[in-house]
Amino acid sequence: MHFTFCPHCGTKLISKEIGDEGKIPYCEKCSIPLWDMFTTSIIAAVVNEYGEVALLRQNYVSTTKYVCVAGVMKLGESAEETVIREVKEEIGQDVESVEYISSYPYDKKEMLMLGYKATVKKQDFKLSGEVDSVEWVKYENALSLLREGSIAWQLVKTVIGQ
Repeated sequence: MHFTFCPHCGTKLISKEIGDEGKIPYCEKCSIPLWDMFTTSIIAAVVNEYGEVALLRQNYVSTTKYVCVAGVMKLGESAEETVIREVKEEIGQDVESVEYISSYPYDKKEMLMLGYKATVKKQDFKLSGEVDSVEWVKYENALSLLREGSIAWQLVKTVIGQ
Protein backbone atom coordinates (compact mmCIF):
# COMPACT_ATOMS: atom_id res chain seq x y z
CA MET A 1 0.00 0.00 0.00
CA HIS A 2 1.33 3.40 -0.96
CA PHE A 3 0.23 6.30 1.23
CA THR A 4 -0.93 9.64 -0.19
CA PHE A 5 -2.78 10.80 2.92
CA CYS A 6 -1.98 10.20 6.59
CA PRO A 7 -4.05 7.27 7.92
CA HIS A 8 -4.07 8.93 11.36
CA CYS A 9 -5.22 12.49 10.58
CA GLY A 10 -6.04 12.57 6.86
CA THR A 11 -3.49 15.25 5.96
CA LYS A 12 -1.96 15.08 2.46
CA LEU A 13 1.58 13.79 2.78
CA ILE A 14 4.73 15.53 1.59
CA SER A 15 7.88 13.85 0.33
CA LYS A 16 10.68 14.17 2.90
CA GLU A 17 14.28 12.94 2.97
CA ILE A 18 14.55 10.42 5.83
CA GLY A 19 18.14 9.38 6.63
CA ASP A 20 19.54 7.00 4.05
CA GLU A 21 16.02 5.81 3.11
CA GLY A 22 15.62 8.59 0.53
CA LYS A 23 12.37 10.48 0.02
CA ILE A 24 9.52 9.01 2.06
CA PRO A 25 5.85 10.07 2.34
CA TYR A 26 5.72 12.15 5.53
CA CYS A 27 2.93 13.69 7.61
CA GLU A 28 3.95 17.12 8.84
CA LYS A 29 0.99 17.28 11.25
CA CYS A 30 1.75 13.95 12.99
CA SER A 31 5.54 14.19 12.41
CA ILE A 32 5.79 10.61 11.12
CA PRO A 33 7.12 8.90 8.01
CA LEU A 34 4.74 6.44 6.32
CA TRP A 35 6.65 3.71 4.54
CA ASP A 36 4.91 1.56 1.96
CA MET A 37 3.11 -1.36 3.58
CA PHE A 38 2.66 -4.97 2.54
CA THR A 39 0.73 -7.95 3.84
CA THR A 40 2.73 -10.71 5.51
CA SER A 41 1.60 -14.26 4.80
CA ILE A 42 2.90 -17.79 5.01
CA ILE A 43 3.22 -20.54 2.45
CA ALA A 44 3.87 -24.09 3.60
CA ALA A 45 5.10 -27.23 1.93
CA VAL A 46 3.23 -29.82 4.03
CA VAL A 47 5.17 -33.09 4.03
CA ASN A 48 4.62 -36.49 5.65
CA GLU A 49 6.72 -39.43 6.73
CA TYR A 50 6.33 -41.18 3.35
CA GLY A 51 8.17 -38.58 1.24
CA GLU A 52 4.97 -36.95 0.02
CA VAL A 53 3.86 -33.32 -0.15
CA ALA A 54 0.24 -32.16 0.08
CA LEU A 55 -0.72 -30.21 -3.05
CA LEU A 56 -3.99 -28.31 -3.23
CA ARG A 57 -6.36 -27.33 -6.01
CA GLN A 58 -7.97 -23.96 -5.46
CA ASN A 59 -9.86 -23.05 -8.61
CA TYR A 60 -9.89 -19.36 -7.69
CA VAL A 61 -6.07 -19.50 -7.90
CA SER A 62 -5.63 -21.87 -10.88
CA THR A 63 -7.70 -24.48 -12.69
CA THR A 64 -4.62 -26.16 -14.17
CA LYS A 65 -1.92 -26.14 -11.48
CA TYR A 66 -1.65 -27.09 -7.83
CA VAL A 67 -0.60 -24.82 -4.96
CA CYS A 68 0.63 -25.12 -1.38
CA VAL A 69 -1.15 -24.19 1.84
CA ALA A 70 -0.95 -20.41 2.28
CA GLY A 71 -2.58 -17.74 4.39
CA VAL A 72 -2.36 -14.29 5.88
CA MET A 73 -0.95 -13.76 9.36
CA LYS A 74 -3.38 -12.39 11.93
CA LEU A 75 -2.44 -9.63 14.38
CA GLY A 76 -0.75 -11.09 17.44
CA GLU A 77 0.06 -14.36 15.67
CA SER A 78 3.60 -15.56 14.93
CA ALA A 79 4.45 -16.89 11.48
CA GLU A 80 4.84 -20.39 12.94
CA GLU A 81 1.41 -20.18 14.60
CA THR A 82 -0.02 -19.11 11.25
CA VAL A 83 1.48 -22.18 9.55
CA ILE A 84 -0.05 -24.50 12.16
CA ARG A 85 -3.46 -22.78 11.95
CA GLU A 86 -3.60 -22.62 8.15
CA VAL A 87 -2.56 -26.26 7.67
CA LYS A 88 -5.26 -27.35 10.14
CA GLU A 89 -7.91 -25.05 8.62
CA GLU A 90 -7.23 -25.79 4.97
CA ILE A 91 -6.45 -29.51 4.95
CA GLY A 92 -7.12 -30.80 8.48
CA GLN A 93 -3.58 -31.95 9.24
CA ASP A 94 -1.88 -31.59 12.65
CA VAL A 95 1.57 -30.04 12.29
CA GLU A 96 4.30 -31.77 14.29
CA SER A 97 7.18 -29.47 13.34
CA VAL A 98 7.70 -26.23 11.46
CA GLU A 99 10.94 -25.23 9.72
CA TYR A 100 11.55 -21.83 8.15
CA ILE A 101 12.87 -22.10 4.58
CA SER A 102 12.92 -18.65 2.93
CA SER A 103 11.04 -15.41 2.32
CA TYR A 104 9.48 -14.60 -1.04
CA PRO A 105 8.41 -11.09 -2.09
CA TYR A 106 5.16 -11.27 -4.09
CA ASP A 107 4.94 -7.84 -5.71
CA LYS A 108 1.79 -8.62 -7.70
CA LYS A 109 -0.24 -8.82 -4.48
CA GLU A 110 1.96 -6.53 -2.33
CA MET A 111 2.81 -9.45 -0.05
CA LEU A 112 5.80 -10.91 1.67
CA MET A 113 5.40 -14.69 1.87
CA LEU A 114 7.35 -16.56 4.53
CA GLY A 115 8.03 -20.09 3.34
CA TYR A 116 7.97 -23.07 5.70
CA LYS A 117 8.23 -26.83 5.71
CA ALA A 118 5.42 -28.24 7.87
CA THR A 119 5.85 -31.87 8.85
CA VAL A 120 2.76 -33.95 9.66
CA LYS A 121 1.88 -37.60 10.22
CA LYS A 122 -0.22 -38.67 7.25
CA GLN A 123 -3.94 -38.77 7.96
CA ASP A 124 -7.18 -38.23 6.04
CA PHE A 125 -7.73 -34.73 4.71
CA LYS A 126 -10.51 -32.48 6.01
CA LEU A 127 -10.89 -29.63 3.51
CA SER A 128 -11.99 -26.08 4.14
CA GLY A 129 -14.43 -24.39 1.79
CA GLU A 130 -11.57 -22.61 0.01
CA VAL A 131 -9.88 -25.85 -1.06
CA ASP A 132 -11.39 -27.74 -4.01
CA SER A 133 -9.20 -30.82 -3.60
CA VAL A 134 -5.89 -31.97 -2.17
CA GLU A 135 -3.69 -34.99 -2.67
CA TRP A 136 -0.49 -36.46 -1.35
CA VAL A 137 2.10 -36.40 -4.13
CA LYS A 138 5.44 -38.20 -4.10
CA TYR A 139 8.37 -35.77 -4.05
CA GLU A 140 9.56 -36.86 -7.51
CA ASN A 141 6.20 -35.91 -9.09
CA ALA A 142 5.47 -32.70 -7.20
CA LEU A 143 7.27 -30.04 -9.24
CA SER A 144 5.52 -30.98 -12.48
CA LEU A 145 2.14 -30.20 -10.87
CA LEU A 146 3.15 -26.68 -9.77
CA ARG A 147 3.61 -23.63 -12.01
CA GLU A 148 7.32 -23.55 -12.79
CA GLY A 149 9.06 -20.66 -11.06
CA SER A 150 6.09 -19.89 -8.80
CA ILE A 151 6.65 -19.34 -5.09
CA ALA A 152 5.10 -22.77 -4.35
CA TRP A 153 7.41 -24.37 -6.94
CA GLN A 154 10.50 -22.65 -5.43
CA LEU A 155 9.52 -23.70 -1.91
CA VAL A 156 8.75 -27.32 -2.78
CA LYS A 157 11.95 -27.58 -4.84
CA THR A 158 13.98 -26.45 -1.82
CA VAL A 159 12.12 -28.72 0.62
CA ILE A 160 12.41 -31.89 -1.49
CA GLY A 161 16.08 -31.11 -2.18
CA GLN A 162 16.94 -31.12 1.54
